[in-house]
Amino acid sequence: MKIKELKQEFSNIYHQEPTGCYFSPGRINLIGEHTDYNGGHVFPCAISLGIYGAASPRDDARFCFYSANFADMGVVETDMRQLQFAKEDSWANYAKGMLHFMLENGAKIEHGLNIYINGNIPDGAGLSSSAALEMLIGILLQDQFKLTFSKLEIVKMGVKTENDFIGVNSGIMDQYAVAMSKKDHAILLDTEKVESELVPLDLKDNVIVIMNTNKKRTLADSKYNERRAECEKGLQFLQEKLSIQSLGELDNLTFDEHSYLLPTENLLKRCRHAVWENERTLNAEKALQKGDLNEFGHLMNASHVSLEYDYEVTGKELDTLVHTAWKQPGVLGARMTGAGFGGCAIALVAKNKVAAFKKNVADSYQEQIGYLPSFYIAETADGTKVL
Repeated sequence: MKIKELKQEFSNIYHQEPTGCYFSPGRINLIGEHTDYNGGHVFPCAISLGIYGAASPRDDARFCFYSANFADMGVVETDMRQLQFAKEDSWANYAKGMLHFMLENGAKIEHGLNIYINGNIPDGAGLSSSAALEMLIGILLQDQFKLTFSKLEIVKMGVKTENDFIGVNSGIMDQYAVAMSKKDHAILLDTEKVESELVPLDLKDNVIVIMNTNKKRTLADSKYNERRAECEKGLQFLQEKLSIQSLGELDNLTFDEHSYLLPTENLLKRCRHAVWENERTLNAEKALQKGDLNEFGHLMNASHVSLEYDYEVTGKELDTLVHTAWKQPGVLGARMTGAGFGGCAIALVAKNKVAAFKKNVADSYQEQIGYLPSFYIAETADGTKVL
């Protein structure tokens, strides 16, 4: 989207010029799924699909939010002195949550804003539209009111918005990836220490194809919180013999030697995924640094198998996409990405095989599921920024 278009759309709604324009990317996670709230490593990158925003000051205490993606809702208005979650405010709750936590953290915000949003991340696709929106609002408020929060502080407010305002027990990965990414790089993030390194993403003659199931899911009413609770319960049993704070501290061997402490098959499978996926992520980063994309692809495949059988968060739609992708020529690896239960999968595909890949996967998916998937080529992007 061009800045000129964004400004025009803003003035169509608010009949004035915006004083700032912003962009916040979506993200894919290359590997390291459901490890972020288990103190493990994740390996995401930001993508060029994202959310654009524009804003201008008001002379009262009201914040007005309009999204072209939810045009039928019109302008959602809220008083900054009364910021509560309201189901009918839908997407605007993420914006209200960010405003709430910025004020709580001492932000000097003395008047309201008119805010316009327009995004091209498919809704409910698991590409982190909510984190993109939170970081967009965070950077927008920072810019409009000349605040001095660090990017990490804004990231943490995004997590608080998700956990305490919306009610989803998610970890730090999505907001961190959205805010901190750099084009042509992935981020290896240690979620326990909140330390990261940027890793050059050289895919040679391959591209990452995002495959959208077109089955919508919302995190809050998926089994996300249930999986998190299962891991926390398993951790408590392991702590009877091991002095650990998180599953991410364990290597595969130590986990296997102490898996007898877990009283049910269910807890064993959930914890095994968290531990083994963490190790896979570290190995995947090493493979990428060495330029061994075959090894990287094998680890992607193993990740999906673990998410399918041990963590049980894939479902028929994602499995159909991934299992079909595995059989296509030119595919180095494929796995679901995001929380699961619908949303998207990714595949590492040779550039000269992409057209055939899309056709074959789409045909098979329509035959088995009854409707078509969508495909996007994932181009990497910088983190949330002022335009």
